[in-house]
Amino acid sequence: MAHLYIFGTIFFTVYGQLIIKWRIPIFGHLPEESLAKIIFLLKLFLDPFILSGFVSAFLASMCWMAAMTKFELSYAYPFMGLTFVVVFVLSVFLFAESVNFYKILGLALVVLGIFISSRAG
Repeated sequence: MAHLYIFGTIFFTVYGQLIIKWRIPIFGHLPEESLAKIIFLLKLFLDPFILSGFVSAFLASMCWMAAMTKFELSYAYPFMGLTFVVVFVLSVFLFAESVNFYKILGLALVVLGIFISSRAG
């Protein structure tokens, strides 16, 4: 049951990353001028979906704090590498992002590292 805290951290982190990536292109590119950058970023922040990404980050933090009451950091933290895997897979399907050998190899190494570190201790 305590592993649900880690799962919650991963879920809310992935949601936040994907929702922000989905919404940002609607607003265009970051302006060059300083004041325009601030206004642009405030507009982004006020978008309800992007705001939900920030709420998601907060919820991920709450789940992480709960996880830290149940697990050693050295055990729990490697599972955060799963966010890389899930974000990659979903970004390929949702945003048609590219896949290549090096990305696959990198993700395989992350998964291997998670497997090894979850067995140690």
